[in-house]
Amino acid sequence: MAKWIPTIMLIAVWTMTCPADQTPKATYTNPVIDEIGPADPVVIRFEGAYYMYCTGDNTSYHVYTSHDLVHWTKGRKVFIPGEKNVWAPDVFRDPKDGRFYLYYTVNRRIGVAVSERPDATFHDHVTLFENAIDAHMFCEDGTYYLYYVQFPGFRIHVQPMKTPLEKLGKPVEILRPTEPWEKVRGAVTEGPWMLKNKETYYLLYSGTGANSLDYAIGYATADKPAGPFTKHPGNPIVHRTDSAFGPGHGCVVTDASGKLWSVYHQQKDDTQPWNRFICIDPLWFDQSGVLHGKATRGTPEPAPAR
Repeated sequence: MAKWIPTIMLIAVWTMTCPADQTPKATYTNPVIDEIGPADPVVIRFEGAYYMYCTGDNTSYHVYTSHDLVHWTKGRKVFIPGEKNVWAPDVFRDPKDGRFYLYYTVNRRIGVAVSERPDATFHDHVTLFENAIDAHMFCEDGTYYLYYVQFPGFRIHVQPMKTPLEKLGKPVEILRPTEPWEKVRGAVTEGPWMLKNKETYYLLYSGTGANSLDYAIGYATADKPAGPFTKHPGNPIVHRTDSAFGPGHGCVVTDASGKLWSVYHQQKDDTQPWNRFICIDPLWFDQSGVLHGKATRGTPEPAPAR
């Protein structure tokens, strides 16, 4: 006659015989947002949530929210400049006043809009640069540096700032297209993003035409935020693969464990030049301080820590 074994005993036996390291790990698969159109993303973390802004409908910026960098909810429009060609935003929270600053590009003009919250309406304040795109604010020890791309020539500059709204002195050119990978489809260096590791400053940027499958990400290093910068000889560190096309123009954010994540866009295919979507993949430093990255698509990958 079969003996009845209490369910709680079965659970206890299973727990004792199933090692903890066999617990299923959370994964994600790129693209994390499969909507065609969003590109050039910037992500900030605030009060336990992630907020993303990106190039979208060409007339405005929506805010997307997430708690894990994988599952995103598209929210309201937070800034409508009233013109077309609205691209490549950057959002910065000033540690001094707690306000949020949106550096926007519209018709090759960089301006700043301000909000009290990351998901509230941003109000326009000032125009900073003409004939320019792709602004990114970096602040260290109360000192502000605004990186951006100046035309002609897709030349990356840095502008010291007195405040998030006011310039301090003149801008300095720090990078321009010089390497073969930056000139596969047009001579381009754009999408600057500053990252510091130990005492070294890493300026990530994208090269060659953004409308091509050969768009890629490299970096340059310096001892100071304003340079001079030296391009990494192993560039590009993120590039096209057999399944991932045109990876580029993103930002860097940390997960709950402090791990670095690149949030960027890829091209779906080559059927049209701007059919892009949002992806995430890890970045990491090796023991020599070399920065590494990758582009994945369609394969399950270990997810960010929550």
